[in-house]
Amino acid sequence: NHMTPTRMAEAARDLSSSCNLEIQVLEREQMASLGMGALLGVAQGSVQPPKFIIMKYKGRDSDKIDVALVGKGITFDSGGISIKPSEKMSDMKGDMAGGASVMAAISAVSKLKVNINVAALIPATENMPSGGALKPGDILTAMNGKTIEVLNTDAEGRLILADALCYAAGMQPEAIIDVATLTGACHVALGDFCSGAFSNDSRLETMMSAAGEETGEHMWRMPMYDEYKDLLKSENADIKNIGNRWGGAITAAKFLEFFVGESRWIHLDIAGTSDTEKETGCLFKGATGVPVRTLINFIQAMSR
Repeated sequence: NHMTPTRMAEAARDLSSSCNLEIQVLEREQMASLGMGALLGVAQGSVQPPKFIIMKYKGRDSDKIDVALVGKGITFDSGGISIKPSEKMSDMKGDMAGGASVMAAISAVSKLKVNINVAALIPATENMPSGGALKPGDILTAMNGKTIEVLNTDAEGRLILADALCYAAGMQPEAIIDVATLTGACHVALGDFCSGAFSNDSRLETMMSAAGEETGEHMWRMPMYDEYKDLLKSENADIKNIGNRWGGAITAAKFLEFFVGESRWIHLDIAGTSDTEKETGCLFKGATGVPVRTLINFIQAMSR
């Protein structure tokens, strides 16, 4: 109840001030003018106003963004109308871990004075059930004009990331990296010790995997065959927000791929690695900060 989207934006401003970063926070009206219908669709069920946080680090003399980091900022996820079971729903205050990780990473890159330009984009909102909430069967229009049939309102992270990825693609960076506690399916597949990596570029994935091994944050490349994309076909829109029960982490990644355009992109699903129930190595019980260390290594490698 303390870490609302507004407070998350305040934390981003505090970090930007201490790390000499540029920051802009878009409000609901500005998001609407940009056509961010997917993000606003998720946000419409909450009394808390959504925020779209843009942080920029300039490490070299150019206005071009080299790396765009995108982090899921769901500050609480009830599941919406497709409400979650009550057991462990309290843990869903951690559904903004991806957003927090990219904020931390760009702050560290600034302190390290890496010779590269980086942007961090965080769509921040709650996902709540209410009389005004998004309903199963609703159709949303994302920033790139793609229409999305929403069959499950608990598949909301991919909706807010869709608009953020469109925004990132418009920056025309060398690479886009999104980070999200996206799917329970990835947690089931890889457990607590390895994040899922999904990419449209094998070189990016190799770099990310190497960066993760250096820090002990393991990344495992998952398949991205187009057959999985076929599971997202909708009779009522360009795409639906869930596939069938099989390969859920992959169909979620294939959904995101619709919104990156021609950009080189990698998606990190940290559903199983964003927190830990016991102390392990350098990690305390609770939030792990995965994949902040990996992102820092990766960005340093990109700068070389």
